[in-house]
Amino acid sequence: MFGLSRIRAVIGIALAQLRHERMRTILAVLGITLAVLASTLLASVGAGVVQTGQEKFETSGRDLWVTGGPVRLSPETGGFENTVVNAHEVSDEITEREDVRSAVPLAFQTVYVSADGSDFETIVGTGSPTGGTAVSIERGTGLSSGDVHYAGGNYTGPMTYEVVIDPQIANQFNVSVGDTLYIGGTLASARQNEFTVVGISQTFTQFLGTPTVVMQLSELQEITGTTGSDRATMITINLVSGTNPETVATELEAEYPGYEIRTNREQLQTVLQNQAVVIASGTVLVLLAVLAGLALTVNLSLSLVYHQRKELAALKATGTRTTTLVGIMLVQLFVVGVIASSLGVALTYPSVAILNYVAAQIVGFEGLVQISRQILLGGAVVGVVMSLFGALAASVRLARLNPLTQLAD
Repeated sequence: MFGLSRIRAVIGIALAQLRHERMRTILAVLGITLAVLASTLLASVGAGVVQTGQEKFETSGRDLWVTGGPVRLSPETGGFENTVVNAHEVSDEITEREDVRSAVPLAFQTVYVSADGSDFETIVGTGSPTGGTAVSIERGTGLSSGDVHYAGGNYTGPMTYEVVIDPQIANQFNVSVGDTLYIGGTLASARQNEFTVVGISQTFTQFLGTPTVVMQLSELQEITGTTGSDRATMITINLVSGTNPETVATELEAEYPGYEIRTNREQLQTVLQNQAVVIASGTVLVLLAVLAGLALTVNLSLSLVYHQRKELAALKATGTRTTTLVGIMLVQLFVVGVIASSLGVALTYPSVAILNYVAAQIVGFEGLVQISRQILLGGAVVGVVMSLFGALAASVRLARLNPLTQLAD
């Protein structure tokens, strides 16, 4: 009974002190809440990006990705310098392998687009020689023929002037199937090339996370001035069922030493590595939030000890154990940690909903930020651990408290 009464007294005193130091208590709760929320949101973004990336690569229907190195800006065309050269020839050679079902060169190039030939917007143009089968068409017929303009590498075949656009571009330019758009790698080129919209598709938009216009690869090369070296961004390879991607990748690397061949997982890792600065910045922000919350928590605990030093000294002088005083501080900081952790976890849900809405509007990916039970639990642990650090700081201060010195002042 005595022990139970003592525990009740400790809890009562701890809660009374928290109410008395209301402003400091609120600041500590807010600090830890911010740290918990920052931790859960960054972890949710990281988990969502990885999972979304894996899903996109798995649903792409491709097993290997061939690139010629990093994609660089090209001042000549105002877009990107695609690093795969002789793309048609290389893809045809790879397709001839018995373990390869298809090898498709793809180019992603910045182009100018206008509905009237005067007001232009920059859009990502996608070039694919098999656009008619590689693109899932929602409305219209899609690209009607093969890459006839390529003409065996001479680029003397007829231009089809056909383009497939996504719904966002259709709404932006107020066009539909049968309407025309002016498209080119430069403003001068765009004014001279009028394409007919033959289909509406979200295939490449969902993959790239940005609005796109899709046309035959050779025609994109023609309007962007890259026909001389037959450039593409990458070659995607679809293997025969049951084939080991790692084995084929090793063989292709030996056959094409100038190119990098990656599996789906390796390609995703490369994409994430290219965003290392962004990831590092987010991590630093979380660390700063955790440190700020920890500083407020320690400040609260030390402030409570300082402002009540005479009362605590009197209690020690009358025989109250230091462990009892430490227990009071431990209860105080534990309550602060639990409240802050609960608030941080609760605020994670609406914050994730807001971030997902913003991400969907900006990059086109839905559900990019994903919550898991492990992430929420980890955030709660961060809050409790921070409060325990505050209790540890208070315990050290209490242990050094000298009753005679404090009561003599």
